Amino acid sequence: MTGSPLFDLTGRIALITGSSRGIGNILAYALADAGATVVLNGMDPLRLESARVALAQRIGRDVHARGFDVSDEDDVRAAVADIESTIGPIDILVNNAGIQHREPLLEVSRADWDRVIAIDLTSAFLVGREVARAMIARGRGKIVNIASVQTDLARPTIGPYTAAKGGLRNLTRAMTAEWASAGLQINAVAPGYIHTEMTQALVDDPDFNAFIVRRTPAARWGTPADLGGPVVMLSSPASDFVNGQVLFVDGGMTVIV
Repeated sequence: MTGSPLFDLTGRIALITGSSRGIGNILAYALADAGATVVLNGMDPLRLESARVALAQRIGRDVHARGFDVSDEDDVRAAVADIESTIGPIDILVNNAGIQHREPLLEVSRADWDRVIAIDLTSAFLVGREVARAMIARGRGKIVNIASVQTDLARPTIGPYTAAKGGLRNLTRAMTAEWASAGLQINAVAPGYIHTEMTQALVDDPDFNAFIVRRTPAARWGTPADLGGPVVMLSSPASDFVNGQVLFVDGGMTVIV
């Protein structure tokens, strides 16, 4: 647990969507390490339980898990109500769930477009709206949306993802415009190219890997651990007057023309 009260999350309950593996799992650990009681989320029951047990063993205290479909309105409503009634009030929401689809726009089917938008954008609205109802009633709460450098940039073959992440930036602003006066802080973190299971094929591509290293002033891929500190900050008292912002954690990629 951090020694500074500014970043101390002791007693706070944090729900992290898409956290049974990858970036979401690392963010859950960072929040737990800062003192939060975390609730993991995922769709694969075995993977979710394995992640819960592993994290509990790592931090030496209870970790919770709830399997629900973040793109299903009824599922979201039931899950949030269950968490609030059996674990406690959700103080922190990290909308991390996301998928990728790589294909030229001329070849993208409507079904694949809808699937990416549903998971990467609509889910943040559905979960954010449901969690915010109770946060607003309590007069406090932190929502962190996980965006991307594709919030501001674009490259071929990832059109649905780029559209979703651009929408997530403005959803963050819309949430702020409506909910900040009730005591909520809603912000986004926009990772650069992060080395994860989802990007392993890109890391293994010599040409693409060289492009990323060359294009990034820090001259390396990011790691999931690079995102933990910014998310903890935006979930903590240190960010009580930070609202509607997108924090790029990209090694400087978005400053290069």
